[in-house]
Amino acid sequence: MYKNLVARRVCVLAAASFFIPFSTHAQTPAPAPLKAAFVYVAPLTEAGWVRQHEQGRLAVQAALGSRVETRFVENVPEGPDAERVIRDLAQQGHKIIFTPSFGYMEPTLKVAREFPDVKFESITGYKTAPNVATANARYYEGRYLAGVAAGRMATQAGYIAGFPIPEVVQGINAFALGMRSVNPAATVRVVFLGEWFNPPRERDAAMTLMNQGAEVLAFHTGSTAVMSAAQERGKLAVAYHSDMRKFAPDAQIAAVTHLWGEYYTRRVKAVLDGGWKSGSVWGGVKDGMIRVDAFGSKVPAAVREEVAARQADMAAGQLHAFAATQGDVRDNEGRVVIPAGKTLGDPEILNMNWLVEGVQGKLAR
Repeated sequence: MYKNLVARRVCVLAAASFFIPFSTHAQTPAPAPLKAAFVYVAPLTEAGWVRQHEQGRLAVQAALGSRVETRFVENVPEGPDAERVIRDLAQQGHKIIFTPSFGYMEPTLKVAREFPDVKFESITGYKTAPNVATANARYYEGRYLAGVAAGRMATQAGYIAGFPIPEVVQGINAFALGMRSVNPAATVRVVFLGEWFNPPRERDAAMTLMNQGAEVLAFHTGSTAVMSAAQERGKLAVAYHSDMRKFAPDAQIAAVTHLWGEYYTRRVKAVLDGGWKSGSVWGGVKDGMIRVDAFGSKVPAAVREEVAARQADMAAGQLHAFAATQGDVRDNEGRVVIPAGKTLGDPEILNMNWLVEGVQGKLAR
């Protein structure tokens, strides 16, 4: 009996020596990625407005990796279609939705009221809500700098624009002021299309303006059609939104480039970290949201250097597109809109409803 008891103890000790304890705590699963969505007003093409926002989305994905899952919906018209798409994205569990088009503002606000736990970013909009922030870039700063380059190389300009909203009017006026700062005889003839993206109509407007004597073209629409038209006719053009030398290698003077990656990444990260807040951002050259670059082969070195120097001055706060440094600035009906020695403040710029002297065109009043 004693021997059997010893034997049993040996077996128990041996078994105990091979026992591997298991943790009583289960491993915490990795959190599901944050879902972020982007709604695009036109098709995703190789260059232009939508392409630059897509570059911003890709920057978010690259910076935040597995913490985020991004997607986009392209070619969504402003109006009821936009509201439906934005609502669908909210219902699908997206926690932050970017809507980069002015006409998306009201649909965004409407959907936001239905989904208070979702964050919305109304890009180019101006109305905020507790879960709706707005952001825009000071495109007019790039327009002014591009106007300097254009004024050194031409006197008659044509400008194809989408709608006569303040953002567009700011760009037209800044471009004209930039041109006339180096070429006081410069003029800018404007055509409004009443839509953001229609390549055939953009091309037709460009052809008409060149037939009327335009030597250089600028535009505030969504495709590369204006650049291609200038290339075809042997004229010059300023690319908008992004570098378009692929479509106009000889015509492009420079590009007014929009950069959204840093802003989009920062806002998505704020949702991840629980620090997102509504507000308004309006950034320009100083903030890295606007840059004039991608000079074309026909642009003399002296012009490139001049634009680069003015861009540096603008970033340092030493140059303002809407400052009356050489006497009164008048509109194209002769009224003083910026008295000598004055600089327009943001409220005046945001509500701009006049065309500067040298611009040929009218705004509906």
